[in-house]
Amino acid sequence: MSIKSIGAKIFATIIHHKTQKWATQPVATQQKVFRSLIQQASQTQFGKDHHFDQIKTFEDFAQHVPIRDYEALRPYVDKVVAGQENILWKGKPLYFAKTSGTTSGAKYIPLTKESMPYHIEAARNAILSYVHETGKADFVDGKMIFLQGSPILEEKNGVMLGRLSGIVAHFVPKYLQKNRLPSWDTNCIEDWETKVDAIVEETFYENMSVISGIPSWVQMYFEKLQSKANKPVGDLFKNFNLFIYGGVNYEPYRAKFEKLIGRKVDSIELFPASEGFFAYQDSQKANGMLLLLNSGIFYEFIKAEEFFSENPRRYTIGEVQLGLNYVLIISTNAGLWGYNIGDTVQFTSLNPYRVIVSGRIKHYISAFGEHVIGKEVEYAMKEAMEGTNVTVNEFTVAPQINPMDGLPYHEWLIEFENEPENLDDFAIKIDNAMRKQNVYYDDLIVGHVLRTLVIKKVPKNGFQEYMKSIGKLGGQNKLPRLSNDRKIADYFSR
Repeated sequence: MSIKSIGAKIFATIIHHKTQKWATQPVATQQKVFRSLIQQASQTQFGKDHHFDQIKTFEDFAQHVPIRDYEALRPYVDKVVAGQENILWKGKPLYFAKTSGTTSGAKYIPLTKESMPYHIEAARNAILSYVHETGKADFVDGKMIFLQGSPILEEKNGVMLGRLSGIVAHFVPKYLQKNRLPSWDTNCIEDWETKVDAIVEETFYENMSVISGIPSWVQMYFEKLQSKANKPVGDLFKNFNLFIYGGVNYEPYRAKFEKLIGRKVDSIELFPASEGFFAYQDSQKANGMLLLLNSGIFYEFIKAEEFFSENPRRYTIGEVQLGLNYVLIISTNAGLWGYNIGDTVQFTSLNPYRVIVSGRIKHYISAFGEHVIGKEVEYAMKEAMEGTNVTVNEFTVAPQINPMDGLPYHEWLIEFENEPENLDDFAIKIDNAMRKQNVYYDDLIVGHVLRTLVIKKVPKNGFQEYMKSIGKLGGQNKLPRLSNDRKIADYFSR
């Protein structure tokens, strides 16, 4: 055992004890964060406009600060982007994380000197939690890679601007610099396909032990490695035993990954976003990710079924229940207030508080009142694949409201690696799993409003071509798991 791995175990124990202190006092921890946020922002323009000097309790806050998305907060953000100080948070931000918007176009999310350290610490602590629980630390002696956006930054009115993953690349600790790949030059390549080819060449003969990134794009990397080596990735990288991912559910990819790797490897799930690092998987045994209650973020939760009502109730951490679908609302030390990030979560544990990401509040199908969410379609796919040789590269779901003949249906666009012997039987398996989960969908099938779902096969690399066609190939971009319109489906019907 190396000195570095021994040091990692000692550090992991220290971090574990620190984590336990706040995780075992969740309500008090969140109250402390709340008070700190209000105090620090009381003299900002937002704080003055919303009477922060009068806010003593969460009820006061809810009365003065409405729920907003980016578009609603944009008048304040635009002032920050223009270079004004003390608008949403004291002073000026260190960075803007530039993200792709839908209605808003490009979004500029502020990162401050108070918020930035938590992005770095959370990723580090996720790995240290794994070390503490499993005792495995030898991977620190190997090479590590994170498939990410370019670290090249621009300047906008005195503030540096870039993709979050590119900004984070500037904060890699010195003790990891020698182990980290790809090289700076390779990481700066903008074109995703060119970049992945360069990463393959750069890592092919290295002792890779940790690989991290969004599963759909890591899959592309693995496929190129396997094609070049003519053997499984796990045979090429014999010490590769830890996969770190975030952004999407790994389960639909797990079977394909195990085939590409040639064996099972441990995995750690992360829940990062430009707006904050919200949770990480703290246990290989428990379901869900530990919600980070001590990271400069105050959380609120609104039941998804009530979200679009006129005045939905806003819950705090001590009021949530297991298994319900909540829209995640945040207020942060980067100056986001009552901010709807668009994600929905479900609690899998209340001691400690662990969550899974169940979907996006805007990514659902409810063309007939069924309100199908991402978690349900992913579970249904997993259920249908169990006990079969079927593997799926990627899929998305859309409603078909006006079919050429027959009843309307949900259309599942699936890119298979290994197809089922009988596509109709596979569709029925998925449909049955959907009906077990979603009573509204079941009622529509029983009531002959909808017919059994229909599968449309997408050609190999079809979804990559689609993402490329809309300028979102690679990086942190993700294919929506489902949508209430047919923009993606119509692309494949041309």
